[in-house]
Amino acid sequence: MADANLEQLIASQGDLVHFLRNQQLGPNVYPGVPAEYSNWRAEQWAWAHSAILFNQSYHMVDLAVRGPDAFKMLEYLGVNSFKNFRPDRAKQFVPVTPYGYVIGDVILFYLDENEFNLVGRAPAIEWVEYHAATGNWNVTVERDERWAMRTDGKRNSYRFQIQGPNAMKVIEKAIGTTPPDLKFFHMTRMTIGGKEVRALRHGMAGQPGFELFGPWEDYGAVHSALVEAGKEFGMALVGGRAYSSNTLESGWIPSPFPAIYTGEELAPYREWLSANSYEGKCSIGGSWVPDSVEGYYTTPWDLGYGPFVKFDHDFIGRAALEKMADGPHRTKVTLALDNEDVMRVQSSALSKGDRAKFMEYPSSVYSMHPFDQVLSGGKMVGLSTWIGYTANEGKFLTLAMMDEGFTAPGTEVSLLWGEPNGGTSKPTVEPHVQTEIKAVVAPVPYSEVARDSYAESWRTKQPA
Repeated sequence: MADANLEQLIASQGDLVHFLRNQQLGPNVYPGVPAEYSNWRAEQWAWAHSAILFNQSYHMVDLAVRGPDAFKMLEYLGVNSFKNFRPDRAKQFVPVTPYGYVIGDVILFYLDENEFNLVGRAPAIEWVEYHAATGNWNVTVERDERWAMRTDGKRNSYRFQIQGPNAMKVIEKAIGTTPPDLKFFHMTRMTIGGKEVRALRHGMAGQPGFELFGPWEDYGAVHSALVEAGKEFGMALVGGRAYSSNTLESGWIPSPFPAIYTGEELAPYREWLSANSYEGKCSIGGSWVPDSVEGYYTTPWDLGYGPFVKFDHDFIGRAALEKMADGPHRTKVTLALDNEDVMRVQSSALSKGDRAKFMEYPSSVYSMHPFDQVLSGGKMVGLSTWIGYTANEGKFLTLAMMDEGFTAPGTEVSLLWGEPNGGTSKPTVEPHVQTEIKAVVAPVPYSEVARDSYAESWRTKQPA
């Protein structure tokens, strides 16, 4: 179905849940950087104890949105308030369907008057592209595709993050002066390596830092200057293996499933999307197998984005979210897996009998969208959506969305690990048997430093 659209692809599948669970793609990849620069344990340690450089230049899609109607269109597509939103600020942008379910999330940069940039995974960006192409908006969009989908060897912009306890010392060394004291998700300009750099105050690894970006042709000069400045402060370069696990400590669920596969109001969008789009290729994994694909849809509250929902403007999905607002809602938590149960699962790999699903280090995610059941007394009381190991905490953790009554820290539950019936046909899945792993509900973020620094930050409270 090379020339088909997504709607036609869906119509050709008898069981959409089965189709998505047996897609041949594994987890998201992080091209352009080594899997490890030193080793992933040391790289994890560095973001909590010294400083790190995340090179984000390759794995995300960027979308430039320009024009007199850019502000109004983006406001209409997001649940977020745009009051007091002005140039040199950013926010986590969350669009939902007319039915109130999350399509995705990206970071929205307000660069200049009538000029914005969205950065993240494809689903939310495609939603914006669709409305720019089909709506009555005076805007233009330019998509800067991620590295894995291009062959020209360059992008419009580089993107680096400097994070960790020594991040500000690295920045001070690189710019030759004290870094500006900015609020979270406010931006400024700096000079690094003789090049002008846009800088966003950030905190991705639970520590203060900056996200730095600028024209692709400045990549080498800025990167070299940062690496040189970081030597004095123990800064580590972080590879793809460690990068995908940092979210376990910071508490961000990085891969909302795009809730666009059903509903008549979304049929035109599915007809606009290619069968070869993200939504046509992405995979689902884990122990949760609902009766319909809608069992994978999430609300903003499920993902911890409830505080972002503001009914101070008209936006797609507002009426549906107003009906949902009073709950009940699932709550995002961390689950700390029991060490002995984890060792039991891992030791099964050393036997010739039945084996549990292998738990990869440091990220145990084996599909684009993981969904594992969380149980209490044999009943499902939540869904785990991300799993892996952190050397800083010495634990396997998952990020989960829990039903009311099962969110208090210390609550004992279990994770149903592995897929039913021996596993799906995804190449990342070997024959295995399901097993339960004891777990304890813990705060999110799990890291105490992350909880403290995020208390008034972009993950929980959008900047004005």
